[in-house]
Amino acid sequence: MLRNATKGAVRRAGVTELAQYPKPGEKLHGFTLLRTKHVPELELTALHLQHEKTGAEHLHIAREDSNNVFSIGFKTNPPDDTGVPHILEHTTLCGSEKYPIRDPFFKMLPRTLSNFMNAFTASDHTFYPFATTNEQDYKNLMSVYMDATLRPLLKQSDFTQEGWRIGPENPQALLAAGADAKPEDKKLVFKGVVYNEMKGQMSDAGYLFYIRFQDHIFPDINNSGGDPQKITDLTYQQLKTFHAEHYHPSNAKVFTYGDMPLADHLKEIDAQLRTFEKIRGDVVIHRPVDLSSGPREVRLSGPVDPLVDANKQFKTSISWVLGETTDVVESFSLSLISTLLMDGYGSPLYKGLIESGLGTDWSPNTGYDSSGRRGIFSIGLTGVQEADVPKLKAKVQEILRDSREKGFERSKIEGYLHQLELGLKHKTANFGMSLLHRLKPKWFTGIDPFDSLAWNDTLAAFEAEFAKGGYLEGLVDKYLLNDNTLTFTMAPSATYGEELVREEEERLTAKISRVVESAGDEEQARAALEAQELKLLAEQGKSNSEDLSCLPSVHVQDIPRSKEPVVLRNEATDRATIQWREAPTNGLTYFRAINTLENLPDDLRTLIPLFTDAINRLGTKDMTMEQLEDLIKLKTGGISIGYHSASKPTDFTQATEGLVFTGMALDRNVPTMFDLLRKLVVDTNFDSPDAAQQIRQLLQASSDGVVNDIASSGHSFARRAAEAGLTWDAFLKEQVGGLSQVKLITSLANRPESDSLEDIISKLKQIQQIALAGNLRTAITCDSESVDNNSRALAQFVGSLPSSSVTHPPRGVPAFSRNIKTFYPLPYQVYYGALALPTVSYTSPQGAPLQILSQLLTHKHLHHEIREKGGAYGGGAYSRPLDGIFGFYSYRDPNPLNTMSIMRNAGRWAVDKQWSDRDLEDAKISVFQGVDAPRAVNEEGMANFLYGVTEEMKQRRREQLLDVTKDQVREVAQKYIVDAMAAQSERMVFLGEKRDWVDKSWTVNEMDINGSTE
Repeated sequence: MLRNATKGAVRRAGVTELAQYPKPGEKLHGFTLLRTKHVPELELTALHLQHEKTGAEHLHIAREDSNNVFSIGFKTNPPDDTGVPHILEHTTLCGSEKYPIRDPFFKMLPRTLSNFMNAFTASDHTFYPFATTNEQDYKNLMSVYMDATLRPLLKQSDFTQEGWRIGPENPQALLAAGADAKPEDKKLVFKGVVYNEMKGQMSDAGYLFYIRFQDHIFPDINNSGGDPQKITDLTYQQLKTFHAEHYHPSNAKVFTYGDMPLADHLKEIDAQLRTFEKIRGDVVIHRPVDLSSGPREVRLSGPVDPLVDANKQFKTSISWVLGETTDVVESFSLSLISTLLMDGYGSPLYKGLIESGLGTDWSPNTGYDSSGRRGIFSIGLTGVQEADVPKLKAKVQEILRDSREKGFERSKIEGYLHQLELGLKHKTANFGMSLLHRLKPKWFTGIDPFDSLAWNDTLAAFEAEFAKGGYLEGLVDKYLLNDNTLTFTMAPSATYGEELVREEEERLTAKISRVVESAGDEEQARAALEAQELKLLAEQGKSNSEDLSCLPSVHVQDIPRSKEPVVLRNEATDRATIQWREAPTNGLTYFRAINTLENLPDDLRTLIPLFTDAINRLGTKDMTMEQLEDLIKLKTGGISIGYHSASKPTDFTQATEGLVFTGMALDRNVPTMFDLLRKLVVDTNFDSPDAAQQIRQLLQASSDGVVNDIASSGHSFARRAAEAGLTWDAFLKEQVGGLSQVKLITSLANRPESDSLEDIISKLKQIQQIALAGNLRTAITCDSESVDNNSRALAQFVGSLPSSSVTHPPRGVPAFSRNIKTFYPLPYQVYYGALALPTVSYTSPQGAPLQILSQLLTHKHLHHEIREKGGAYGGGAYSRPLDGIFGFYSYRDPNPLNTMSIMRNAGRWAVDKQWSDRDLEDAKISVFQGVDAPRAVNEEGMANFLYGVTEEMKQRRREQLLDVTKDQVREVAQKYIVDAMAAQSERMVFLGEKRDWVDKSWTVNEMDINGSTE
């Protein structure tokens, strides 16, 4: 009955029908079905099952969606701050009984067509999800994931590689030079992938604020990620014990989603679980601190942000502990209150706290957090002056009292509910993964996932309560109009970084002294630590040559040689060209437009990000921003304006640039969407008396915490900076989204308060004049029956725009930087780097082997050398076909010199490597993970619209990728990497702490608050 494996309409029709499934109480493949629920508004059916022998819970979501999801998760309350759940998450993926090879997880990456594979450590649980559209792939990955979590090898060498160890800084140099190795190469340091990852995290002031806040609001929950100061206390035996006690079916929750047969899943899962006996799981659900006895205050120190005003570096928040989140209606209502109070420039808390100048932006913990058993409501600010820290609580209480007295407007609530309606209607490609992330944390804290799924029931119950009058105001009375609060403040300390370094040195000295005591003398201790490191290096060295035949795989022959093309229809009018994509959209219309700007001056281009922020902040002469925000929420699914540039697919050295406009609305609201878009762009009032102050606040919010923002994706900033010296398109992208933009924004944000920003406002007004002038290229995706109405609405919109375009003087050929090596000093404990090279255009036949080469280098060489051996959190190669760029990167890297050598020699390694048929097969499969990943309906046809890549070009590229040979790979490695580096065509950029190796061969770009380059 459950198999229902027939293809086509029969299977599709039955996947959510309850008649297709057993009745509650019935058994199937070792599981008992406990209950079922059909949720029509989400077009799904939920089934809750329990494994008879072990008690493992299983939630299956049946839905008409070919992008199927799996996850196995475990309750993992951390016993201390050593990060044992996090290190265990890493080490389980290093080999298992059925797959006894090094890192089967990473070695599966090129053997699967999955569009998502990962593992996550949350505060009190750990889970391992993947998503794929291929049935065999699903079975393969489920087998690998379950064997990895339930039967890992947990070798001591995996613990030292992923967790922590003490070893020589550069073991490769030590191995090569022996007794003649340099002292800096022999220097003993703490190592380990997780150790370095968390050193990077703890350098992030935003993360540090949030994690220290969690320490105090949830004193019973330790840091699951691990504090580097405590990670080095964790022992190998403690890791194995934690696994035995927590990674057990009796402590597990399994999640499956999609249109594949439930019976097949249960059969496979039962086979994995039934060899275990039932034990008592980790049932402890930690609760937050008890604040019923009155206010508490905590003040800690944190790092200084060198790019932000030194007088505005405090972060502070006020928090309340609310009711049980098992009451889903009350929890939904508190989330609504949070939105009404804080969301948007017109919200009372924004106006009273940020617009008033008390702070520059919200603190990382701000908002309503319903992920725990009890809700936490926090209101906090960053960019606060020390004298203003004590003022926050009184001001917040004043705003809450005022908001409660005025009451909450029904129109604003309707806007929020309208956003929920559009969220349900919008067909995303990753609905299953989003659902997992929404249900999972609550499920692990004992909240019924069926209640979380019941959207209509929750909304109906809310409406019933609201109709009684004073409901939301009553919740404010109940939970927020009291002083049972936790005030948490982080003060900047100029010595914070130095103290971290000193603490690590002292801890390292103490650890080494224990090794010396155990070994007998210092020489023997060093020899033992060096021997351990070289033994690990030797074991890692076997990784690339071991037999991987035990691993399952999909095959290139399973990949169709052609894909059904997206059908597009093009139309031209007097003022616009239109690309139509007619498809089922559930009553929604998606709109995109591009206004190409010729010869745009650099000083205007770099201000486009500020312009797009400003038009969403200032309001017009006849409407405040609050009124505009309310209309946008009530009538659209969002409107956005941004910068867009693209290389030509036939010539990557040429590029176009302009502004891109996007919007989404219910079909009936499309005319209003267009009108709001026009108002925002054309009518924004830059002459308002408040304009300068509001723009200054935008600049300060953007620059606040920018050092942390860079660190969170440091390799991306390094890549943009390196690529900017290679192509026109890369130069443009770096100007508006790279370190150049960071310098500009921090410079403007740090102008004195007396500066009226007249020069900046003048340029913003120039951008406003050209933003919608001239002819537009537009794209509309909608149902066929909505085409006529949308066509009329678009014609009216285009007719209302300025008709004459502004021309700028032609520009000369850009002169790119000749700096081969550039270094940006930034206050990080680890490094981020990139090396980039120019290659070929999208339509070149050599582009396909370059793309395959990037995967071969990543999976067969760079991951192994940079991450496993080098200790970086990530590293690899990339090929960007549209941009004509090939490159290398490393992320949270403790060993940058070693990484640079690996990058520079990677091309020669690829040329000399005797690639096997299996290597080539794996690389092609990994490329097609992205090529054939599911797309949301509003993304269909966008490669053509945004980048000029036609369906014919895509089909030709597909065939070229499938047909790549080993000889072609070697040829492009020689020409575009080896020969290009010999000709000094590369650009390399690293970010991090400046050390002695940054010599005169490097161009050093200092980033200071004035935005200057020294």
